Amino acid sequence: MQFATLALAALASVASAQNTRVTVVRVAQNGSLTYTPNDIRVNVGEMVQFQFAAGNHTVTQSTFDQPCQPIAMHSNVTGFHSGFVPAAASAAQNQMSIFTINVTNTNPMWIYCAQGRHCENGMVMVINAPTAAGTNRTLANYRALAAQANTVVPGGGLAPGGGGGANGGVGGGIGGGIPGTTPDSTANPNGSTNTPTAGAGILAPATYMLMAAAGFAILL
Repeated sequence: MQFATLALAALASVASAQNTRVTVVRVAQNGSLTYTPNDIRVNVGEMVQFQFAAGNHTVTQSTFDQPCQPIAMHSNVTGFHSGFVPAAASAAQNQMSIFTINVTNTNPMWIYCAQGRHCENGMVMVINAPTAAGTNRTLANYRALAAQANTVVPGGGLAPGGGGGANGGVGGGIGGGIPGTTPDSTANPNGSTNTPTAGAGILAPATYMLMAAAGFAILL
C-alpha cells in the first residue's frame, strides 16, 4: 500500500492530464556509456523519462558549442541536471532510479553525462535536433565537440532543485542543488519555458501498470 501511494504521487507530479506520451531513455543500458536511444523527437506537452540502468551517471543539459558544461554557464537558459544517480543503490532494492522532464517547446536539447570523462567518451544525446538542410548542429558533431572538451562540469551554476540522486524519492525535485527547494522553470531565449518535473525518483516495476491505468502512453 505504501508503494502504491508513492507511485500514484509520482504520477500526479509528472502530468495533470491523461494520455500523456512518455518517451523512455535508458541511461547506461548494459553498462555502456550511452543514452538509449540518443536522438529522439518529442512533442510539446510530452515527457522524457530517463531510467538509470547501471553505474553512476547524470542527465545534464548543455549548449551545442559547450557540450560538457551546464547550459547556464554559456546562455541565459537555466537548464536541467539530474544530479549523480547511482543505479546500483536502487537495483539492490529491486527498484529503478528515474529522472523525468516535461517538454514545453521544440528547441533542441543537448544532453551529456557529467561523470568523469563520460562526456568526452561520447555519452551524449539530443532531443529535437535541428532538421534544417545543411545544418552542422547534429548529434555526430556534438559528440565530436565533446571529445575535444578540456573540462567537464558536474552541475555547477545550475538553479537549485530537489534531491539530485537516487535518494530523491518518487516525484522528488530536479537538479543537483538544494534538497527540498522548488525547481525554477527554464527561461529560453524565445520566451517559452522548459520545466523538468518529476526529478530523480525511484519506481519499481509495478509502477508501469499504474501508469498504464492512468492513461500514460509509454514509449520504450
